[in-house]
Amino acid sequence: MNKEREKIISEMLQKDDSKEGGLRVLVIGTDRSIFKLDSVARGRMIEYGKLFQQLHIIIFTKRFQKFEIEQIAENVWIYPTRSWIRWLYPFDAVKVAKVEFGDFLPKIIDVISVQDPFETAIAGLLIAKKFKLPLQIQVHTDFLNQYFLKGSFLNKIRIIIGKYSLKRADRIRVVSKSVKDSLLMNLGANLESKIDILPIFVNTERLINTPASFDVRKKYPQFSFVILMASRLEKEKNIDLAVEVMKDLVRNYSKIGLVIVGDGREKNKLKRLVAEYGLEKNVIFEGWQNDLISYYKTVNVFLSTSFYEGYGLTIVEALTCGCPVISSDVGIASEMITDGENGFVCPVADKNCFKRKILELIGKPSLRISLSVNSREFTRDKPVESKDGYLSEYKRIMEKCVKLGDETTK
Repeated sequence: MNKEREKIISEMLQKDDSKEGGLRVLVIGTDRSIFKLDSVARGRMIEYGKLFQQLHIIIFTKRFQKFEIEQIAENVWIYPTRSWIRWLYPFDAVKVAKVEFGDFLPKIIDVISVQDPFETAIAGLLIAKKFKLPLQIQVHTDFLNQYFLKGSFLNKIRIIIGKYSLKRADRIRVVSKSVKDSLLMNLGANLESKIDILPIFVNTERLINTPASFDVRKKYPQFSFVILMASRLEKEKNIDLAVEVMKDLVRNYSKIGLVIVGDGREKNKLKRLVAEYGLEKNVIFEGWQNDLISYYKTVNVFLSTSFYEGYGLTIVEALTCGCPVISSDVGIASEMITDGENGFVCPVADKNCFKRKILELIGKPSLRISLSVNSREFTRDKPVESKDGYLSEYKRIMEKCVKLGDETTK
């Protein structure tokens, strides 16, 4: 540790621990957009920093990306791992912690929080064990789902790591009841006392009060019925199924359109599939867009065909904007959607169900209207947490982890 770093560490140690929000937190994550000015991730971390005395964030990065250590707020720092290969991410994260904090780490950090039960959890477990610190593991997806297992060879390894790491965590934060149920069913009911459910925060007030800046149906007047998908274009989102459904629907309804907002590794494959089926005029790839609200508020239905989800943020956003949803039974879909009232839920990968429900909406304009009205009412019937309330709960579950760690070390 060089003298400049020692000086910074000395200043950190001199902070007044007695002030409100006195927790000092180390987060290990993978979202590199935090290094971009004005990114959502960066803003969110700065917001979280207001809850704590100090917030230190180690992010898995590649060496060629040339990210640097930054102080992004008065009490928030971000550190890149600068790894040569992805397999070194967890071990380089441990190295960053040792280099940047040295033996002072237990005096600077009160709790470690990792963003997944996989690679970041390996780093968290190693640091927590060496420095005898409490560890919180966050679970944002149902990784014990059979479709996650089938996704890739890496996913099979991740399942083994996830099962190992969660049994050794002090606290586990999940984003939905369905993820909690999956963990308990597969890993044992004794895990229940460790689990906190904290959904992803949705700014419903903004969604409701922001008017649409454009109309998708006017943008594509050739369509009399518009389906929206907003998603990362990745295997688990199963967008191939939506294209298959479109192939069948277009035979009888040539003016139906599918607008896909998002990007990802499956984009070229999906475009080839669209071309193979001759659907270039019916399937539109919009890429990433900042203004999803205008899409939600001006299409006929939102479609989600995912194999698995942890939460399902876009489902909540669409419903709040008054857009009916047809979704596979993943994440919070069954909790948020009542069949025939604000949308429909289909079994995972059931192409015929998706096709039937879309045809029902096409053939019954009155049903589309009632679903839309009920979707707008959806937010009023659900407990809506304010941003301050959400942040307060986020802080509270982190404090629970520290208290548990203190009791364990007594």
